[in-house]
Amino acid sequence: MQPLDRPKIIVLDDDPTGSQTVHSCLLLMQWDVSTLRLGLRDAAPIFFVLTNTRSCTASDAAAITREVCQNLRQALALEGIQDFLVVSRSDSTLRGHYPVETDVIAAELGGFDAHFLTPAFFEGGRITRDSVHYLQVNGVDTPVHETEFARDSVFGYQHSYLPDYVEEKTQGRIVAAEVERFVLADMRSGVVDRLMQLKHNQCCVVDGETQADLNQFAADSLTAAAQGKRFLFRSAASLLTALANLPPQPIAPEEMASYVRGAQPGAVIVGSHVKKTTEQLQFLLAAPGITGIEVDVAQLLVEDVAIVHSQLLESIWQQITQAHQAGQTVAIYTSRQELTFPDVATRLRFGETVSALLMDVIRHLPESIGFLISKGGITSNDTLSSGLALRSANLLGQVLPGVSMVRAPLEHPQFPHLPVVLFPGNVGDTAALATAYQRLSCHSFG
Repeated sequence: MQPLDRPKIIVLDDDPTGSQTVHSCLLLMQWDVSTLRLGLRDAAPIFFVLTNTRSCTASDAAAITREVCQNLRQALALEGIQDFLVVSRSDSTLRGHYPVETDVIAAELGGFDAHFLTPAFFEGGRITRDSVHYLQVNGVDTPVHETEFARDSVFGYQHSYLPDYVEEKTQGRIVAAEVERFVLADMRSGVVDRLMQLKHNQCCVVDGETQADLNQFAADSLTAAAQGKRFLFRSAASLLTALANLPPQPIAPEEMASYVRGAQPGAVIVGSHVKKTTEQLQFLLAAPGITGIEVDVAQLLVEDVAIVHSQLLESIWQQITQAHQAGQTVAIYTSRQELTFPDVATRLRFGETVSALLMDVIRHLPESIGFLISKGGITSNDTLSSGLALRSANLLGQVLPGVSMVRAPLEHPQFPHLPVVLFPGNVGDTAALATAYQRLSCHSFG
């Protein structure tokens, strides 16, 4: 159980990359009451429930979030826990089902005095200053509405100034002028008194330029919570670092090869299509020891998709087997051309079709692989919950800033103790994916 003076931090993560700044805790791929009780009983102060709602429609995201919260209420009661914090973890580039998920959490778990948007993610180059959210592009702080992420076909938006973003996403239910702003000067001088005045689920937006800023905000939030205030956070990963307040991870990022099974070559699965991923993939394919296998997803745009699925799987499996026997790590990646769809629902359904193929690929990987790298948030969630069919996994730490590694349980029927890297689509420089691969393949680089 967690120390009595610190609340249990329960993170509903809309893809599995929100744990990218913490370690030594549980990721739960299921949310039935008994599984949630595993998280509540764990000694770590924080655990994650991987809902994968970013891959869903808004109505499905609401239904999943509602089910998690209803089960969580039961699990909390059974464990006798009253002191807890809830975090709706989402994307540091403002993509996701806001306010759908926070609205459902508030309705089901009720009584929040405020909810806070804290999108800063320092390891990924995302900061918030004067309530404007920035993404570092080639070393330049760029308002996030000017980046490719704001043009996302599902979660697009027009504003980087967070009060305007809130008004846009709530369709005017919360107007910008009513949003409470916590700017850097406020937070650096302490905000406990202001936090104590919040009520009626007040919407607040929070600056963050350095980890110290969010450390101070987290400490003040915990102080207010200890005096009876109830807060809900819509957050990127860096706030979780502050709330959990963990010591350094047990094994340094550069030494993560110690988890690789039998010094064997591994596999890389690349599903993300953002520009950064494509650049990283090109760099990886030039690395020694890598065999690239492209999956032409356009072939899946047919009515009888089962036949094409089977044919593609057979071809990919043969290429993987040949490369693995030759001591190569395989990089299986979806074709990079941009496909267009008549509406969001059709796009999401096609994404599920592609994911089903990639998950079948994972299930057909050689059982002797040494490691697995999953590139892309939704791809990584499906890798854990479907490809590997895990109920839970232990988070080991980060192999690169913002890039987590988990390990399958020893009793896994196909891949016992397989280390799995969860690599977000929008994190790292051009060489980052190759660097992660090299850190796990150091035995073959001499």
